[in-house]
Amino acid sequence: MSARPDLRLRLAAAHAQREREGLLRRVRTCEMLPGGRRMVGGRVLADFCGNDYLGLASHRELVAALTRAAASEGVGTGAAHLVSGHRGEHAALEEELADWTGRQRAVLFSTGVMANLGALQALLGAGAMPARDTALCVQDKLNHASLIDGAQLAGAELRRYPHADVAGAARQLEARPDLPALLATDGVFSMDGDIARLPALAALCRERNALLYVDDAHGLGVVGPQGAGAVAAAGLGSGEAHVLMGTLGKALGCAGAFVAGDADLMDAIVQFARPYIYTTAMPAAMAAATRAALRLVREDTEGRRERLAANIARFRAGATQLGLPLMPSDTAIQPVLLGETGTALAAARALERAGFLVVAIRPPTVPRGGARLRITLSATHTAERIDALLAALARIHLPVQALAV
Repeated sequence: MSARPDLRLRLAAAHAQREREGLLRRVRTCEMLPGGRRMVGGRVLADFCGNDYLGLASHRELVAALTRAAASEGVGTGAAHLVSGHRGEHAALEEELADWTGRQRAVLFSTGVMANLGALQALLGAGAMPARDTALCVQDKLNHASLIDGAQLAGAELRRYPHADVAGAARQLEARPDLPALLATDGVFSMDGDIARLPALAALCRERNALLYVDDAHGLGVVGPQGAGAVAAAGLGSGEAHVLMGTLGKALGCAGAFVAGDADLMDAIVQFARPYIYTTAMPAAMAAATRAALRLVREDTEGRRERLAANIARFRAGATQLGLPLMPSDTAIQPVLLGETGTALAAARALERAGFLVVAIRPPTVPRGGARLRITLSATHTAERIDALLAALARIHLPVQALAV
């Protein structure tokens, strides 16, 4: 018998440790119901943890566009974009996304994680030789995991700076002036809800000759002119924010993602991004539905962004009056910081008993001691439902140390 360590045993030990620490994750089936509700374990709950910020996921125009395209295009595309999977709906969507974001070209991906993995691997690692041609990637410590993984996949030298610390980012860039560099940041941070200091980061990248890459998954559709995101709200064009990544499954209510920027950078991604080259293209019907969503977002004749802003203001005012430990966020993401994992889990269970679906976010998604309720607001939430959530939160006995955060 070989003395080689058993991989299953190592996995079992890691699983047991995570379970002891209250960090084990489990999949739950959540059936969609009208009015922003979910059926979970036989109970109807009001959803305050999803990312359908504008309530478009079940919009009749999206459903109609998807149904029409599926009838003519079928369901699956059957091939990657570079083989025979790139359809007219994909091409039209890329053109419309580029126009919306003010970029020369956009490239579709099947998911946001794949977009970050592929784009960073292409931009940082294309043609690189070991060590001698390593690139530098500087990132905010609270960036999405896929940005960190993308830099590591590329073999880049990854340096991280304290959250929102532009001076810290400058120090990391200055540490390796001999390497080509890219600075990557979330636009709206997915767990804290705050917005990156994009103008200052853009100025820093201009001074240090670095590309700026912004993952605006949680800003697109919600902030900025025509809902074009945090980058647009900051007034940054493609000459300042060189690569923009956005997802299509949050405010746009569909699925998939894209990256946008100057034509030469986008061509580099098409040529070198393995998650793009070797993945079947998203269904053309989904691209058609996304085009319908994009029209609704840009025109916003139904005032969805205005309703969302009013809902955010209502929740923050009520939570502040209750003394809840809110984090400084003006976006749809409203974290209630509780600190300990057990406290956050107990609070989430209490809310579920009261009829609200709110997930407890725990390490390693957030730093140790940073467990929280990640409450998200939607344009579909009514004032009455927000007030009911606040009343339920008021009944939860939070520890004194959490209220002092």
